[in-house]
Amino acid sequence: MGTIAVHEFIALDGVFEDPSWTFEYGFDPKMGETLGAITSASKAILLGRTTFEMFAPAWSTRTAEDDPGAPFFNDTIKYVVGAREPQAEWANSTRLGAYDADVIRKLKDEIDGAIYVSGSGTLVRALLADGLVDDLHLFVYPIALGKGKRLWSDGVDATEFALKQQEVYANGVVHLDYGPAAA
Repeated sequence: MGTIAVHEFIALDGVFEDPSWTFEYGFDPKMGETLGAITSASKAILLGRTTFEMFAPAWSTRTAEDDPGAPFFNDTIKYVVGAREPQAEWANSTRLGAYDADVIRKLKDEIDGAIYVSGSGTLVRALLADGLVDDLHLFVYPIALGKGKRLWSDGVDATEFALKQQEVYANGVVHLDYGPAAA
């Protein structure tokens, strides 16, 4: 049975929208090691349609020489969630249609290993609401942006998590790995 491992870059106030604001902090090589460990354990990628449409042109032409993450993103099977057909093509991609928790549960049952999710805010919110996230990897940046889409929007039910591990990087970013709280 598979697990779902979500990776998000977020600000202290929960904003994750358009993470270009993260560039000023640089990319600590240890962050790359952490992300590499997350992706190397993954057997599939699950993305919302909007993130898929942003990732496809950015990753599909990259090689291992350009970025060590390119083989993972290009060679790994990708599942796309969205009511509309993606406006981009990318090798090894399968459209799942509109979000359906039962379809995601079936996917978890079929995949032996982790299913990696990055960005995909609408999808991640639904996965969290349905209790389908096994690892929530938050890379928290030392800034409160004050505006933008937040990972948790107002009005969501309270959800408890258990801290599995944490790491602090030289650029001030903190990696927090949460899992479901013990019942």
